[in-house]
Amino acid sequence: MISKGIRGAITVEENSPEAIGAATIKLLTEMVKKNNIEIDTISHAIFTLTNDLNADFPAKYARVNLKWKNVPMMCFNELDVPNSLQKCLRVLIVINCGEGFVPDFVYLDGADVLRK
Repeated sequence: MISKGIRGAITVEENSPEAIGAATIKLLTEMVKKNNIEIDTISHAIFTLTNDLNADFPAKYARVNLKWKNVPMMCFNELDVPNSLQKCLRVLIVINCGEGFVPDFVYLDGADVLRK
């Protein structure tokens, strides 16, 4: 068994706990679905948010709403690069899997410009 990372990103409508929560749940739900992730295979998750998103921690919504109670998670600020995408939440989910697993990255809403 090896570890592989699955990337994802989504833009958030506004800097509010409700908007951050909704975006987090939407992104993680789609990532789990597209990659057939079982929660007990998740090694850890790292969230980053642009500087204009600071109303809440995305990890809270994974823990409470998606039942990721035993998944180690951390939240960080994204590097503030001039002219970069704003109001963006990014995540790296690291899972334990077989060597043949090919991750399907997920970019939703305004974040789809990051991988065109």
